[in-house]
Amino acid sequence: MDKENSNKELRSHSWFAPADEKLGFINRSWLRNQGCPDDYFTGRPVIGICNTWSELTPCNAHLRDFADMVKRGVLEAGGVPFEFPVTSMGETLMRPTAMLFRNLASMDTEESIRANPLDGVVLLTGCDKTTPSTIMGACSVDLPTIVVPGGPMLNGRYKGELIGSGTFAWKIKEKMSNENFTKKDLSEAEVCNSRSAGHCMTMGTASTMACMAEALGLTLPGAAAIPAVDSRKKLLAQLSGRRIVQMVKEDLTLSKILTRKAFENAIVVNAAVGGSTNFIIHLQAIAGRIGVDLELQDFDKLGSHIPLLVNLMPSGKFLMEDFFYAGGLPAVIRELKDKIHNEAITVNGNAIGENNLDAECYNREVISTVVDPFQEEAGIAVLYGNLCENGAVIKPSAASPDLMVHSGKAVVFESIEDCHARIDDPELDIDENSVIVLQGVGPVGYPGMAEVGNVSLPVKLIKKGVKDMVRISDGRMSGTAFGTVVLHVSPESAIGGTLALVKTGDIIELDVPNRRMELKVSDEELKKRRDNWKAPESKYDRGYVNLYIKTVEQSHLGADLDFLVGKSGSEVLRHSH
Repeated sequence: MDKENSNKELRSHSWFAPADEKLGFINRSWLRNQGCPDDYFTGRPVIGICNTWSELTPCNAHLRDFADMVKRGVLEAGGVPFEFPVTSMGETLMRPTAMLFRNLASMDTEESIRANPLDGVVLLTGCDKTTPSTIMGACSVDLPTIVVPGGPMLNGRYKGELIGSGTFAWKIKEKMSNENFTKKDLSEAEVCNSRSAGHCMTMGTASTMACMAEALGLTLPGAAAIPAVDSRKKLLAQLSGRRIVQMVKEDLTLSKILTRKAFENAIVVNAAVGGSTNFIIHLQAIAGRIGVDLELQDFDKLGSHIPLLVNLMPSGKFLMEDFFYAGGLPAVIRELKDKIHNEAITVNGNAIGENNLDAECYNREVISTVVDPFQEEAGIAVLYGNLCENGAVIKPSAASPDLMVHSGKAVVFESIEDCHARIDDPELDIDENSVIVLQGVGPVGYPGMAEVGNVSLPVKLIKKGVKDMVRISDGRMSGTAFGTVVLHVSPESAIGGTLALVKTGDIIELDVPNRRMELKVSDEELKKRRDNWKAPESKYDRGYVNLYIKTVEQSHLGADLDFLVGKSGSEVLRHSH
């Protein structure tokens, strides 16, 4: 590809050197109050640093420092950096769920980029939704763009053992029921769980999104796994600042990198690292913005027969710091060289295969070979049947093999509040063979499709030693979670999907090998139930949430807002003065 395209006029030129001298005066003059010299307005590429920093997003609270390193790199390469904030979403604090605001943040990112005199963009990301939301927004403008992932926390350690952020949280109920885990233990583990800056150090959604960005070709090689507090992460931010200036000169836009081959590479890599099921819904939304046709079935077809190569929680036993020391994502990509499109272009202008040609693995306990993997087939299985006409997903690497084919009586909860209120009732008619069904937690129903699908097991069964059960919902689960959990059932219950018609006592059959999930109720009975079904009344009649409910697409399409799919480009036809 062309390494230089300097004849292309900079987009920022129409702000800073327009034919109308009055406009140029206005646009330049007000920036002068920040001490900008003349040469900031005379043909140097203007780089926007899109920062998702927020003290309310703990995973991203260190990104102010990263922005300074990016600025240094931009200036060294002859560009002009301007940092700007966008909506930040912290998975741990936001209610009802950060996913509700992913699309809002993408709108903020898109319009901030388009409305300002920017020639290229650096996205500073970290916590789960900050990566897909900013990429989605940037795709809809389609300027040269590079991603700088914030990086995972250092490994957690508690009483001499690894403790994984998120993953450990899902074990607390069992530990307090069966392992004499006290409140004092819990308090100590709480501190051990988050001992440095950065996002979850398991292969949760944040780490998955960082790997996704690197596999798509949107980061410099090796970016995904570097711990947040490792000096090499700041170096990567500085080098990314340098590189984005060159990308502008080469006119290397997102649409030139995010081809169908790039998306297929990301699916293969996600399977190999044991990535989160949330990967599906975010990658589809990104594909929808950039204009690549990506269907739910593609994730099964392309990824379900890929071996699991990375031994990280929740599918394994190690953490992201170990992954980095073992060689990180470059070692995985090299191992997958016969299964990916090696010619796919990345942000450094080289093909992904070329970038990772000499990558080494330093620990086969953490990163295995394709010949001798940790699991023969991983990825995501996509299920169909009368309970999920448009599909549902399950992550086999985090599930129990003996439950992959299962039949049991449904125990239905109409909401997560209903579940919390009754799941530990000693009188609840439920056993280890039951199938827990959670309704009302999809995109419209929650709203926002919360990470509640990995329903806690009943205490009375935990005390009996039960560690897993089949659970089905139209919601999501944290990438740090595990279990035989069927998610993203579409259409969701809140809009009248078959999931809304399930009653306690109905038989549900799960057959993951054959990709089926069936509610064993006759068509006649289902029609009768559907005729009597009434849609739940919305509690939201104003603002963004109301807009979201009215326009959000179903999970099998990526849960974007329908009017945001596609892109408007970078052109702005009217001036502000």
